[in-house]
Amino acid sequence: MRCRAPLIAALVALPLSPVWGNVLQLPDGAVAVATQTQPVELYRLPLSGWKDGALETLSVEGNVTRQAWQIPTTFQTALEILSPLKKQLADAGYDVLFECETQACGGFDFRYSTDVLPEPDMHVNLGDFHFVATRLRTEVGEEYLSLLVSRTSTKGYAQIIQVSPPNSDTPKVASAAPQKPSTMPLSFQNEMSMDQQLLRVGRAVLDDLEFQVGSSNLTDGAYASLDDLAAFLREDPARRVVLVGHTDAEGSLENNLALSRKRAASVRARLVDELDVPAGQIDAQGVGYLAPLASNQTNEGRTKNRRVEVILTSTQ
Repeated sequence: MRCRAPLIAALVALPLSPVWGNVLQLPDGAVAVATQTQPVELYRLPLSGWKDGALETLSVEGNVTRQAWQIPTTFQTALEILSPLKKQLADAGYDVLFECETQACGGFDFRYSTDVLPEPDMHVNLGDFHFVATRLRTEVGEEYLSLLVSRTSTKGYAQIIQVSPPNSDTPKVASAAPQKPSTMPLSFQNEMSMDQQLLRVGRAVLDDLEFQVGSSNLTDGAYASLDDLAAFLREDPARRVVLVGHTDAEGSLENNLALSRKRAASVRARLVDELDVPAGQIDAQGVGYLAPLASNQTNEGRTKNRRVEVILTSTQ
C-alpha cells in the first residue's frame, strides 16, 4: 500500500527565488551546498515505504542531477517546505508516483535505503521528513524527479534528484556556485553541548569513544559523551534516540554493516547497563560505510568515518 502524506490546503505566500530551471523555486535565502551531475546513470526511485525488509523501486536511467539545499528557518515543519515545491511540480505537469512522511516512509530504514547526499550537506531528521517521487512525460521521453525534505530547529533541508532522458539536455540548475551557509558551521556545532546539539541540530557524533582492537566492544573507562547523553535521556523519559554505527570503506559492505551494528549495540548496552538509561529510549542501528563524513581515500578521512552518532527521533 502506498503511503500518502497529508497536504496543507492553504499556504502563506513566501518570497521565492529561482532554483531549478523554470520548474522549481525554493524560498528566498536558500543556499545550494552540493551539486552532482552524472550523464547516463541508473537511479532507483523509491515507490513505497520500507516494507518487509525492502523498498519497492523503479530503476530509471538518464542524466542524473542531485542537489542539496539548506533553507533559513522560516518554516515550522518539513511539510511546509515541501508543499510549495510539490505544487510547482504539479503546475509544471509532473504526476506524483509516490509520497510518504517519516514513520509511514519507514523512518530509519527508508532513510538509509535510498539515495541521500552525505552529511552535513543533506541532513535527514528521523522525526520529521517527507519524500515525493514524480514523473513528467515529455516529447523525448520520461523525466523523473524526487524531493526529500527535512528540517531541524536551525534550518531546513531539501534534496532534489532529477533524471532526464539520455537524449535530452542536462537540466539547468542555479548558476551560483555551491557554498556553505553560515547559519551553523560544523566548528560551532562541535562546541555545543550534547543537549544543544540534539535539540537544535538533531544529531551529535560521540567522538570520544574507543573500541577494543578488532572488536565491537568499548574499552573500559568513562566517556564524557555517554555521561552527557545519559543525563539528557534521563532528564525526559519521552526522549527517544537512535545510535547509528558507521565504518570506513575498508572491507565488504556486509562485514561493515555487521560491525557498525555491533558497535552501536555496544554503546547502547553501556548506556543501559552502567548509566541507568531505560532501554526503551534507545535504538541501535548500523549503516556500515554508506554515510561517510569525509573521504575514505585518506587516513584522516577514514578515522572520521569510523564513528557512532546519536540521532534524536522523538521528544514526546
